[in-house]
Amino acid sequence: MSTTAREKFSSQAAPEVLAALRQIAESQGRQFQAVLDEALRDYIDRQQKERPRRHVMGAFASSLDEFDNLYRELAK
Repeated sequence: MSTTAREKFSSQAAPEVLAALRQIAESQGRQFQAVLDEALRDYIDRQQKERPRRHVMGAFASSLDEFDNLYRELAK
């Protein structure tokens, strides 16, 4: 099993933002740092406008896998 390198950092956030992240982590049974990492990655994806977001491309790929024959017929 591979591990992802992590780097500690210090910052500040509004108490309600941190409380919301902690609530999400608790409700999903995840660690706070995992939820924070996901939130940061989503923010980065949204800021990189020249590239579609990963989850959008994942959904697109799934759609192609599932409906390839239908799409080919519709294209005729």
